[in-house]
Amino acid sequence: MTPRTIAVTVGALFIFQMVSAMIGTTLTQAFIDGNPDKTALTTGVALMICSGLAVVAIGLLMYRILKGFNQKLALWYPVMRVIEFAVSVTCSIYLLTQLHAVPNTMLWVYIPTAIGGLVFTYLLFASRIVPQPIAALGLIGYALLLLGVPLDLLGVLDMDAGAGMLLLAPGGLFEVLVLPIWLFAKGFTLPQPSQPARANAIRGEQTPSRTGPSA
Repeated sequence: MTPRTIAVTVGALFIFQMVSAMIGTTLTQAFIDGNPDKTALTTGVALMICSGLAVVAIGLLMYRILKGFNQKLALWYPVMRVIEFAVSVTCSIYLLTQLHAVPNTMLWVYIPTAIGGLVFTYLLFASRIVPQPIAALGLIGYALLLLGVPLDLLGVLDMDAGAGMLLLAPGGLFEVLVLPIWLFAKGFTLPQPSQPARANAIRGEQTPSRTGPSA
């Protein structure tokens, strides 16, 4: 796949995973709240699994782009997305088979989502393959998501209601609107082979001097 194809695919997958997760969560939560319709529950679980597969695909595709800047750090992005998928699917299948939910399911999913997202958006910001304001929005969004988990567990706020939902807004805006639109319209701005300074800077390497040794 070309970088342009990867950009468009990743943009579409971000939208798909968000929409399918929202619908899936709505259906599964309705069952938890007392709706006895098991068909709706099964559909919700299937949508959550589809969302998780999209998440893994995003991680693997973006690794192909980001590894050129910092391979070791970039590897953590697909790793965290796979962990996110595993947690989500485990909780969803548990709900489907046992007919009651794992406590704080979404909070456990949010942890690998936020950690992987911070790695992802840091690399976007440092590499400048998308505009830095877009990457900064993602950094803020994932940082707030990670901050919200302990606050919710401690009972300070509820991330599913009221002011707590504000912590989800920047990340949601980044994933479902701002980043996909940019990827559809512009794709990635990758360094030219003759201009390696950007990748070197992310790795912490120094660009070789253009001047010769002193006489």
